[in-house]
Amino acid sequence: MKLDDYITELKTLVNVDCGTQTLAGVATVADIMQQLWQREGWHTERVDLGEKVGPGVFVSNKPQAERFDVLLVGHLDTVFAPGTVAGRPMSEDDTRLYGPGVSDMKSGLLNILWAMRELDAADKDRLAIAVAMNPDEETGSVYSHEWIGELAKRSRCVLVCEAARADGSLVKARKGMAGYHLTFSGVAAHAGNDPEKGRSAITALANSVIAINALTDWDRGTTLNIGVIHGGSAANVVADNAVAELDVRFWENDEYNRVNQALEALCEKGFSDGVTTTLTRVNHKPAMAASEDTQALMRLVEAAGKEEGITITWQAVGGGSDANHTAALGIPTLDGFGPIGAGFHSTAEWLDKASIAPRIRLLKRVVSML
Repeated sequence: MKLDDYITELKTLVNVDCGTQTLAGVATVADIMQQLWQREGWHTERVDLGEKVGPGVFVSNKPQAERFDVLLVGHLDTVFAPGTVAGRPMSEDDTRLYGPGVSDMKSGLLNILWAMRELDAADKDRLAIAVAMNPDEETGSVYSHEWIGELAKRSRCVLVCEAARADGSLVKARKGMAGYHLTFSGVAAHAGNDPEKGRSAITALANSVIAINALTDWDRGTTLNIGVIHGGSAANVVADNAVAELDVRFWENDEYNRVNQALEALCEKGFSDGVTTTLTRVNHKPAMAASEDTQALMRLVEAAGKEEGITITWQAVGGGSDANHTAALGIPTLDGFGPIGAGFHSTAEWLDKASIAPRIRLLKRVVSML
């Protein structure tokens, strides 16, 4: 492969502000990917997922196939706000590339393209391959997970091309996650003249933090984190409103059911007299666990790695991806087939140049062995 050509294509993707809510930017990335795939002669379709998110992109060499041998998955969006690219466009040094979304996951999108570009003609003729690129992975794939799920149900296996870990490991398991908004409604009052008439939403919120943190179970890997709070209007007013944002992570879906039931019971009971609490789940990804069929797929990947001179190691990680959704459907799913990278969601995000070509070859080899 010509690394310079790859980097040129990557720059066109990275240097677009395409946070999930920047719909025009996500659409621009979708356009670029469609054009690249069309040049290879593959069928492409723009997928309308509603007015609240950008478009998805479906690609296939055999779009009418009843069953796909593999579904390759990547996402078009990043977490970064408009204006980020102007401040720090893609850059490089001798060993690494930098920029917003360079490893999470613009390079993963390109690795799919380049691996399928280099796939032998006989394998392209033999296999039915589908590619799904969604616009809202970074906010939980709320609008796209059903679409990806329907494609996964038609597929023998799913390979998600998020970045490989910093040590080169692929991903065999991911924690599940759920996001909630807690809304506290109290009674406002003058904090000096008649505070006893008020019912403080902020007091209820403060009490909730302690109670909810107590649901954490470190031994089982279950964590609850209230990471955003706001409320009230002035220091001399008993606050009648407050809001908290909660993140829940878990290794086992049964454990999540326990936590969800406990949260519902706590909020129904309330955290302070006279203050009502409303619990709203805003997103959810089930835990990704390695089934027996997934373990067989792992062995195939390890054999492919051996043929490419790559020692395959595996990690279970705390962050979620679209792999969570497809694994929960019972479809053998593995993740981390992009190049090696780290620093996701930060100004320190990087991509290892030397890993690009080997990881393209690995993905090509895995697909060819299906």
